[in-house]
Amino acid sequence: MSANLATVSYIGATILFILSLGGLSHPETSRRGNLYGMIGMAIAVLATVFGPRVTADGYAWIVIALVIGGAIGLYAAKVVKMTEMPELVAMMHSFVGLAAALVGFASYVDPSLHFEGAEKTIHDVEIYIGILIGAITFSGSLIAFGKLNGKIGGKPLLLPARHWLNLVLLLVVIYFGVQFVQAESVSEGMTPLIIMTVIALLFGIHMVMAIGGADMPVVVSMLNSYSGWAASATGFMLSNDLLIVTGALVGSSGAILSYIMCKAMNRNFISVIAGGFGSGAAKSGGAAKEQVGEATPVSAQETAELLREAKSIVIVPGYGMAVAQAQHTVNEITKFLRDKGANVRFAIHPVAGRMPGHMNVLLAEAKVPYDIVLEMDEINEDFPDTDVVMVIGANDIVNPDAQDDPDSPIAGMPVLEVWKAETTIVMKRSMASGYAGVDNPLFYKENNRMLFGDAKKMLDEVLTTLKG
Repeated sequence: MSANLATVSYIGATILFILSLGGLSHPETSRRGNLYGMIGMAIAVLATVFGPRVTADGYAWIVIALVIGGAIGLYAAKVVKMTEMPELVAMMHSFVGLAAALVGFASYVDPSLHFEGAEKTIHDVEIYIGILIGAITFSGSLIAFGKLNGKIGGKPLLLPARHWLNLVLLLVVIYFGVQFVQAESVSEGMTPLIIMTVIALLFGIHMVMAIGGADMPVVVSMLNSYSGWAASATGFMLSNDLLIVTGALVGSSGAILSYIMCKAMNRNFISVIAGGFGSGAAKSGGAAKEQVGEATPVSAQETAELLREAKSIVIVPGYGMAVAQAQHTVNEITKFLRDKGANVRFAIHPVAGRMPGHMNVLLAEAKVPYDIVLEMDEINEDFPDTDVVMVIGANDIVNPDAQDDPDSPIAGMPVLEVWKAETTIVMKRSMASGYAGVDNPLFYKENNRMLFGDAKKMLDEVLTTLKG
């Protein structure tokens, strides 16, 4: 393939990637967006493999890599559950970061990529920044993976003088960056490069460990942004224009999404990245407030009767629905109630689940109509006029302490004000606290009922009673 044809292919792939991002912005067009992305990536890979920069000797290695990577991806797509998607995304981000760091080291030791004068300085800066971003993304994503799957606790680890520590680490990175650029040989520059890499790995660990569980969806999108910038830096190191553009698209879109989510959660973007810096909302050490009252349990049959008599119903899906894979039963209940004339809608909090759009994907999978799935800002004012709110496995996003307790770790976070409805029904396995590690006073309110048990099993009983 000639250089001109490869360039045209890259332009076509870039256009498809942009169309893909546009399609992914809404559930109704998400499938088309995914298709555009897959076609664009296929064109990009083929244009690179058959482009002028790949020699015949490299085809065997490329085929082996494609087969291994494709097999791993296919296996993951088949066995990973929807509840495990956030962990998979975090792991994929770590792979991108690791690849960027390894490409940086390979570019530095490759004798064919050594330059003189200003070109050397520019190339060394590209390598240094690429490895820095890649290492932070790699270690931070591994910690995010651990927090998301429960191997690492969700509570933030806040070291003393952590912000001064971050500042010192940044200054040390800059110092060794100067030493690296001024190095006259590969052996001389390798020492500051390795030291910086170790610091970057530690910084990635410290950065994500300092972020609480309630903010983890923002962290996932933030790491997505980091992985994009790492890929873009790799493109500079390899002089690959498409990789630069694609990485910039991913990096900028991830940053925009993180900002939107922070705004929706009343969090300062910089404070989330720094683990609470400059934000009174992101507290971690407030004393646990003693709850007053007792939780009132309810049976599946009583729940069905409440739903049967209600004219206005709002369903709030959470991580518990994803774990139980109850979305299909929820859709059956929704269709039954709507056929009986009830106004049934869904309320989606921006950080419901473990990653952005988690609940939307589950409901779309169950074929819940898009027009009855509403965002928090669209439905919050309707709760006082709602007969029944059914909360399925959600906790922190319906916690009144976000508004009432200034010492709560989730203080200031906008929540779904479900307690204002005539009756709320919270479905949970137990009275355990949410991902942020705080108790929920909603459970003890007079108008609330607790339906304990597996969400799928309980909802099946509710559906059977409704139809009976």
